[in-house]
Amino acid sequence: MKNFILGLAVLSTVLMKAQTQIIAHRGYFQAQPPTTENSIASLENAQKLKVYGSEFDVRMTKDGVLVINHDEHHGKMEISETSFKELESLKLSNGEKFPTLKEYLKQGKKDSSVKLIVEIKPAKTPEIENEITRKTIKMIKDMKLESQSEFISFSLNICKEIKKLAPSFKVQYLNGELSPEQIKKEGLDGMDYHYSVFQKNPTWIAEAKALGLITNSWTVNDVAVYDELKKQGIGFVTTNIPEQLKNK
Repeated sequence: MKNFILGLAVLSTVLMKAQTQIIAHRGYFQAQPPTTENSIASLENAQKLKVYGSEFDVRMTKDGVLVINHDEHHGKMEISETSFKELESLKLSNGEKFPTLKEYLKQGKKDSSVKLIVEIKPAKTPEIENEITRKTIKMIKDMKLESQSEFISFSLNICKEIKKLAPSFKVQYLNGELSPEQIKKEGLDGMDYHYSVFQKNPTWIAEAKALGLITNSWTVNDVAVYDELKKQGIGFVTTNIPEQLKNK
């Protein structure tokens, strides 16, 4: 009987590990009450929801401050060409001040159970990309958030630079054109592609898993698409509706 119970426990653990995990896209901003994407409030909401992780976007101001924002512009100001002081003068739509990476990570550290999915946005030159990457990694190490942080980028240069500076960090590529075999050859840990890429390449999830790669898909806001990916055994999905997919 003891062996039977032990067997069930092991099976349960395996099944739990096999479950598709949910990542809140730019935080959980469509909560009630709603907030705004990439805000500290949206990160807090993701932490309360207890999903696997919360994704956010890192950019650098003209004077070298790392900030959280998806678009190249904050209001009408181009982030890379504007000082932090000027950017800070415009608050987010939810009334929060324009967040720095440091402030965002401080909130992230309050709940170690929710992973910080750090997307470093492409920059105008490889040299700037390398500077942003170096500064981001240093801050994460200084704040002792290594085990809580995972990385994604549309820039292959950024992905490879992260692996060069911090080989143990998990890094996934976002752009979608590299096959699982190519991802493996580049020395990256996984692929985080738009769901349409997996629909066009229906063997890629299985191939990636066979190579020991992480599989993730963005931005899955349709339950039918989620079910389709889950049946294929995808490891993670990134979504604006984490509350709907969490217990499916």
